[in-house]
Amino acid sequence: MNAAQSLPMLQNALTVGAILFSLGLVGILARRNLIVMFLAAEMMLQGISVSLVAWSRYHGDWGGQVLVIFVLTVAACEAAVALVFVLQAFARTGRLDAAAWQSLREANLVRTVDHELPSIDTLPPRYPTLAPAGVLPPTDENEPLQREHV
Repeated sequence: MNAAQSLPMLQNALTVGAILFSLGLVGILARRNLIVMFLAAEMMLQGISVSLVAWSRYHGDWGGQVLVIFVLTVAACEAAVALVFVLQAFARTGRLDAAAWQSLREANLVRTVDHELPSIDTLPPRYPTLAPAGVLPPTDENEPLQREHV
């Protein structure tokens, strides 16, 4: 296939890659949910991968395709690490808002405050408790504890 025939294919693939990257960038900038931000970052990586494969095919070498294999490997490792961070943020704060990460910083670092955020960005930790022996746990917050009939 000569360069004149493969140029439209290159342009189409680069357009798809640019659209994927742009959608991912909008997702990162517009959303505050950590899972959505993570998925948007993955979409940006996929847009770059499509572009690398297109350039590699256009130039007739394997360099871009090999690089995509490494990008996918790094993305898989990133997914595992990001999942741990998201789960820890949810376990400590009870929500997946990116503002919840403020409470996870070290004590000697200055807090960054975005004035559009809610005034309270931390929730007190709520630890599970066991019911006293012989007492059924309440089913509703307002319902008092009841004795179990034996």
